[in-house]
Amino acid sequence: MSDVDAPNGAVPEEPSILVRRIHRRDLNKVWEFLKLCFRVVNRETLGVPVARAPQRPTEKRFLEVHEEEGVEQLLFEVASEDSTEIVAYAECAFEITGADNWMNESFFTRRDMRPMFVEELAVHPGYQGRGVGSFALEQLEHLARVRGCTHLVLEVAENNKNALQFYRGRHFTKLDAAVFMAKRVSNDEELLPPRPLSHRVASEAGAAKKPVKKPSAKAPKRETAAATTKKKT
Repeated sequence: MSDVDAPNGAVPEEPSILVRRIHRRDLNKVWEFLKLCFRVVNRETLGVPVARAPQRPTEKRFLEVHEEEGVEQLLFEVASEDSTEIVAYAECAFEITGADNWMNESFFTRRDMRPMFVEELAVHPGYQGRGVGSFALEQLEHLARVRGCTHLVLEVAENNKNALQFYRGRHFTKLDAAVFMAKRVSNDEELLPPRPLSHRVASEAGAAKKPVKKPSAKAPKRETAAATTKKKT
């Protein structure tokens, strides 16, 4: 229906963003949605040096997450008269997950923080700038508050300028919890050449003491190059 056809000159209602928990039947189409979002992010950040980018999940890992306890997967949709479109996906956990993770519980305990970890927040490229990401983040913050958490914690690649601007504009600050360092290595043979075996140190248990040479009685005492001048009498 167009504006002209609306009864009494009323403007048709704008579509709403609906949020719900993900179901097993959604997994395949959500994965396709995430691949679309990842392609856009990768294209925007391609070729820019970065210390470390957040690890993108594989399809296998994404499907496994649905079976894990303590993980919430939320779907944000816009419904029209004849279809429903996914516009955002959010995934959060209340415990530290993943094997290669810089985070540890003591870091947050020492700071009296009870965090909720935002593992993924993806917005459809065609809906960015229309309040979808803000609504998704507001939903996550609401969920954290209801569950008794004090902070939202997430990881962003430092070359993802759009994401950094988005989060900083919503009062996120850098934790400085980890510094990722790199060193260029030379392109040599894989195996190092032989190396001389070092002598045992004196403090080592069972170390043999070397015999101390006694100075020869006939040899005159010689001054070293670092000897000081004689004192004037």
